[in-house]
Amino acid sequence: MKATSEPRNLAPSATSDVVLRRVRVAARDVVLVKGICEASEGLCAMFAERGGDLVLSAPASRERELDALVEDLRQDFDAELE
Repeated sequence: MKATSEPRNLAPSATSDVVLRRVRVAARDVVLVKGICEASEGLCAMFAERGGDLVLSAPASRERELDALVEDLRQDFDAELE
């Protein structure tokens, strides 16, 4: 069986058209950032790894919009792009 770096619970095509951005915000801002992600018309999903370490996941077709959101988070919440 061929080794793959993709998660076992997702088909290969499910991860190939997705872009990820890792950002860090203050832990107190996580809920607010989650609300912004949910209100952005399906732009991205947010996963909290621990504290303020977040992963934003979006379709590759919306990469520019995701980058614009990350830039807004950087300016408004002093988010750090990892």
